[in-house]
Amino acid sequence: MSFDTPLFLCGPLREPKQMLADQEYSGHTSIHDDNMAEKLGFQAGPIEGPTHFSQFTPLLADIWGQAWFERGCFSAHFQNMVVEGEQVRAFVERPTPGVNKVRAWAEKADGTVVLEASASLGPDDGESLLDQRMAKLRPPQQLIILSDLHVGMTGKEDEPVSMGADQNMGNLYPFSLKQKLERITENSAWFSDAASTPWGRAIIPLEMVSVLAEYSSDLAAFPVKQPVIGLFADQEIRMIDGPLFVGEDYLIRREVVALSESKRTESYWIRTRIYDANGATLKAEMLLNHATLKHSYADYEAEAASR
Repeated sequence: MSFDTPLFLCGPLREPKQMLADQEYSGHTSIHDDNMAEKLGFQAGPIEGPTHFSQFTPLLADIWGQAWFERGCFSAHFQNMVVEGEQVRAFVERPTPGVNKVRAWAEKADGTVVLEASASLGPDDGESLLDQRMAKLRPPQQLIILSDLHVGMTGKEDEPVSMGADQNMGNLYPFSLKQKLERITENSAWFSDAASTPWGRAIIPLEMVSVLAEYSSDLAAFPVKQPVIGLFADQEIRMIDGPLFVGEDYLIRREVVALSESKRTESYWIRTRIYDANGATLKAEMLLNHATLKHSYADYEAEAASR
């Protein structure tokens, strides 16, 4: 007997934890601080988007096994914020035989969609969700906060990075991997016990790849006007020669690949490429849409009127 009924994998409801309440950049607190979030018209400081990626890892490992950690791509568009205390569940459709891409999404307990995503296994996995979204972007009408950026602009310098188990990841991420693993929604021995993994090394969890990729972002010196508050609107993490290892040295290079605008935001899309320490072998990439809130920039109206 056969059916056309679509079937999905789903995980349990989880309560992701807020770990960015003390985040600072450009001399001020971020949208993850409750007071700052309330000033900007939000209920409370939201949990950082990639925190939710962890809930998908067991589902995707069930589909693709070890290969997911070596060649997987998770490409997400964030739709609704989550605050601490809310419950979230991850869903992944079962793959069609011979197809290396599936639809994924996360919902709150009441059914509110948190994010939509594609998950795929490279290198022949076709267009990701964010590839499709970028292809539909319209040229911005007038950029104020991002007026000094242009597509093709690269970071000022190569950025050496690493993530030790006990290493505090700085003002942007004021915690260590060890502290994250105490609160992560889906923990695994692979994140801390080298002997348990197929590679003989502890691996960096998917959500913490975002932390590694943003750790040294100030060195890129992209000329974004300040002070301004931003948030992650879209994010993709792709393993090319993965996984990334705890304590390993890497080299980061960045490039502005798109600029866009909405009624409330100006966005710059950065592709962050993570290489081995010598900068010769590409290990992973992150595509991130930094959405800056227009009304958080005090001179926005005055500068817009003067154009």
